[in-house]
This record gives sequence, structure tokens and C-alpha cells, in this order.
Amino acid sequence: MFWFLLLAMVVVVATVTLAVVGGGRSAVLQDVAPEQLTDPLPASRPVGRADVEALRLPVGLRGYRMADVDDALGRLGAELAERDARIAELESALAGAQATRTGGPDLLKEETPRPWESPGTAAPADERPAGDDEEPGR
Repeated sequence: MFWFLLLAMVVVVATVTLAVVGGGRSAVLQDVAPEQLTDPLPASRPVGRADVEALRLPVGLRGYRMADVDDALGRLGAELAERDARIAELESALAGAQATRTGGPDLLKEETPRPWESPGTAAPADERPAGDDEEPGR
């Protein structure tokens, strides 16, 4: 029994030694290339909700790789800043258009009489505003 255990131990030590020292021309474990982020965010169009939902960041030894996270967040921040600037530009253009429209002549107030009216004559009954049927003082 002793000789059997001794022989088994020699075989195991020899196998491990051959595997570590000279285990052939190829390495026992091949080096794996580190997982890198292939930027899935489109460069040719604005980032959409589906792009953000499809974004998967590679995991490193202690969590996500900071450089990849910083790159993705930087890109999303730039897209948001661009959209905010565009929204502010459109809102100011809209406010300017509304100010110009309301600052001009009042469209609801008539400044010129209608062609069938002459100054001092009343409008036809169907054109009078409601409540003008009564005479003043009543």
C-alpha cells in the first residue's frame, strides 16, 4: 500500500511539473483579450431611448470600467446639452414671434369701419354684438 501511494504521488508531481515547465509549444491557458466597449451609441444620428436601453458596459475586475462609463456618460451629456440648447433656441424664437404678433395692431379690435358702415351708422342687426339691442340709459 505504501508503494502504491508513493508511485501515485510521483506520477502527480511529474504531470504537474511537465504542465508548468514545458507543457508543449502552446501555453496552458491562453491570454484572453480584455473586454472593450465597442461604442454602440450612433455617431451619425442623435442618441435615442432605444440606444440607451441597448447600452451594455463591459465589466472589469471590480465592477464597470471607469473609462468606458465616463465615455458613455460624456456622450449622453453632450447630447442632452445639445438638445437643451436647441429647445432654448426654439423657445426664444417662439417667444419672439408671439411678442411680434401681439405687439402689432390688435387683430380683434377694428380700427377701420366695415364697407357697409359709415361713421355714425349702426351695423346691420345680424352683425351687431350681443347686448347692443337696447338703447343707452335703459
